[in-house]
Amino acid sequence: MSAKRGGSAARPGPSWVSAPTAAQRKRLAAQRRLTAQRAVAAEASARVVRRRRLIVVLAPVAAAIAVVAILVAVKVSSGSSGPRSGIKAVPAAQSVVAAVTRVPPAVLDQIGTGDLTTRPTALTGAPLKADGRPRVLFVGAEWCPYCAAERWPLVVALSRFGTFTGLGEVSSSPSDLFPNTATLTLHGASYSSKYVSLTAKEIYSNQVSGGSYQPLETLDAADEALFKSVGKSGFPFLDLGGRYLISNAGYDPGVLKGKTQAQIAAALSNPTSPIAKAINGSANMITAAVCTLAANPPAQVCTSPGVISGTTVLPSP
Repeated sequence: MSAKRGGSAARPGPSWVSAPTAAQRKRLAAQRRLTAQRAVAAEASARVVRRRRLIVVLAPVAAAIAVVAILVAVKVSSGSSGPRSGIKAVPAAQSVVAAVTRVPPAVLDQIGTGDLTTRPTALTGAPLKADGRPRVLFVGAEWCPYCAAERWPLVVALSRFGTFTGLGEVSSSPSDLFPNTATLTLHGASYSSKYVSLTAKEIYSNQVSGGSYQPLETLDAADEALFKSVGKSGFPFLDLGGRYLISNAGYDPGVLKGKTQAQIAAALSNPTSPIAKAINGSANMITAAVCTLAANPPAQVCTSPGVISGTTVLPSP
C-alpha cells in the first residue's frame, strides 16, 4: 500500500540522552554568567531610576528645610527680626571734642576733597537764614548709619566758623547697615557763630520700644515742610542756607567700621589715614559751601587750599 500524501511520517526520538561534552558545558557556564551579569546590571539600573525619582520627590522638601534653617540662623544671629537698641548716648570725651573741632588746617589743606563720594545738589528756593546769617539745617536720627557718618564732617567744618558745646557720643543701630557706627550726636548740643546759624535736630534715638525707634526731637512747621518737600523725609537731611542739599553721607561709612569715637577723632590729624581722607574731604566741601553763603567769612579759612578744592565740587547756582 502506498503512503498517504499531505503529511510527514512521525519520527520516534531516542530512548536516552547523552551527557554534554566539555565544549557544551563551557558554553552553558558562559551563558549563565552572562545572564547573571545582565540581572545585576538591570538591578543597578533600577536602583538609579529609583534614586532619581526619590531625589525629584525630596528636592523641594530639602530646599524648604534649607530655607527654614537659614531663616532660623539669621533670627538667632540678629536676635530679632526688627530693629534693636544701640549703645545709649553719653557726653563726648573732651579729647574727642578737641580732636574733631580743631583738626589742623595743614591736614585739611593736604587732603582737599579726599575720598569724597557724594556731592551736594543745588537748591533754588528761598534762602535759609536766621538773624541775618545763613542757616544750616541738619535733620538726623541717632539710629541712622548715614547720619552717623555725616555728623563727623559737619562738626569739623562748622568748627572753623564757631564753637560747639554739649556734643555727645552715640552709635548707630546694631541691626541696620554699617551696624554700630561710632559717631557724635547733636541732641542737646548748641552752636554759636557770628558767621552761620545751625539748627540741628535728632528726630529719633537709637533706642527701641514697641518695635520702633523712640522719638527725640521735633521740627517746627517750616522746617518740617522743608524736610518733607525737599528732603523727602529721608535721613540725613542737610540744607546749607537753602542753596545746597546733602541727603546722604559724603563718603563710604564703611571706613569707620569697628572704630571707636576716640580712634576716629585721633585719625583726623593723620593726612594718610583713610578716615581722615573721607571725613576731612567731606568737611572741606561743607566749609566751602558755608564760605559762599556767609557775609565776610574768615579769609584764613575760605582762601585755604583745602577749602578752594572743596569749592570745585559745589554745584552751580
